[in-house]
Amino acid sequence: MLTRELLSRLFDAAYMQRWNDQIRPVELTELDKQAHKMVIAYVLGKYEEGANGFEWPLLIEAGIYEYLQRLVLTDLKPQVFYKIKEDPVRYRHLNQWVYSELSDVLAPLGSTFCDGFRAYLVDQSEPTYKRVLHAAHFFATKWEFDIIRRANPDGYDIERIRARLDAQQEHYYDLEGIRQLALHPKLRSFVDLCGLLRFQIRWSHVHRVPRTSVLGHMLVVAMLSYLVSVEAGLGSRRRVNNYFTGLFHDLPEALTRDIISPVKHSVEGLSALIKSYEREEMEEKVYPLVPASWHAELRLFTEEEFKNIAVVDGKAIKCGTDELDRLYDADGFNSRDGELIKAVDDLAAYMEVYLASENGIISKEMEKARESIKARYGDRPVGHADFRRLYATL
Repeated sequence: MLTRELLSRLFDAAYMQRWNDQIRPVELTELDKQAHKMVIAYVLGKYEEGANGFEWPLLIEAGIYEYLQRLVLTDLKPQVFYKIKEDPVRYRHLNQWVYSELSDVLAPLGSTFCDGFRAYLVDQSEPTYKRVLHAAHFFATKWEFDIIRRANPDGYDIERIRARLDAQQEHYYDLEGIRQLALHPKLRSFVDLCGLLRFQIRWSHVHRVPRTSVLGHMLVVAMLSYLVSVEAGLGSRRRVNNYFTGLFHDLPEALTRDIISPVKHSVEGLSALIKSYEREEMEEKVYPLVPASWHAELRLFTEEEFKNIAVVDGKAIKCGTDELDRLYDADGFNSRDGELIKAVDDLAAYMEVYLASENGIISKEMEKARESIKARYGDRPVGHADFRRLYATL
C-alpha cells in the first residue's frame, strides 16, 4: 500500500545533488541518474532476454531496491562505498543500517517486499540481471562524467576518475549490450536522447522545490506502477509492461518538450494533433536508433499509453480492467494497464505540487491542478489504483 511517507521518501532523490564536489555545467540529481540508469538497463536487458539468470521482474525489483539504498547512501563517495563493500562484515553492518533507516516507511508494502529488499542488500552474488543493472549504473555515471570532464578537463581528480571508469567498462564487456553501445552510434544516440529528458524540467513556468525533470518523473511513475501492480497480484508480463510504460511514457517529449495540460486542451483538437506529431517524430527520429525488433514494444510503451491493452491473435485490443483481470492476465496476452498508469502519473504530478507547497511554494496554477487531481481520484478507485485513503492524507 502506498503512503504519504513512502511517496515523500521516494522524491528525496530529487533533492540529492550528484558530483557536488566538481564543476557542473548543469544540475545532476540522484533521481535523474537512477532514471537514466533504468533506461540503459532496458537497452542492455534486451540483449540478455532468454539468458540464464535474467528475468525482467528481477531486474525491475533490483532497480527499486538499489534506488532505495541510494536514498540513504548517496552522500558516500564511490571509492568509500566500494572500499566498505570489500569488507563483508562492514558492508553487512552498513546495509543493516540502510534497512533500519527505511523499515518503517517500507512496512506498508508488505513482508514480501521488505524481505526481498533485506535479502538483496546482503546477497553478493552477481547473476545476469544484476550484471545488467550494475553495467547500467556504470554507463549512467560515465555519461554524467563526460559532461563534467568537458567543463573542467584539467580539474582535480578528473584523470583518476576517468581511469577508474575506463577500468570498470572493461569489466562489463562480456555483456552484449555494452559491446553494442560501443560499436553502434545510433544505439548510443537513443541513450543520449533519453538522457536529454534530465534537462527538461516539469512545470518549468512555475517555481518549485524540488524541481523534477521529465526523466525523473518517468521513473517515479514506473516504480509506483510496478508496486501497485504487485499489490494487485497482476501477472508477471503485465507488471513488467506497466513498469516500462511508466518509464517511457513521456519519451516523445524529448522531441516536443513538456507541453502542460492547459495548453494541450486550450484549443479543440490540439491534443490529438500533438499526439499525431509525436508519433511521426518517433517514427522518423527514435525508432531508427534501435533494432527493428524493439519497435513494437516501444510503441506499446509510448503510444496510447493510458489505455488498457491486450494482444489477442496478434492484434492489440482495448478493454476494461475487469476484462484484463478475467481474460487477459496471462503473460501471452502482453497486457498493459494504461488506466492504472494514468492514475499513477497524476499521483506523481500531485506529489510534485504537494511537496512544493510543503516547502512553502504555491501558485494558483499548482493549487488548481492539486484540487483537480484530488477530485478525480479522492472518492473513487480507477481500476487497481485505489488511492482514496492516500489522498485523504495529502
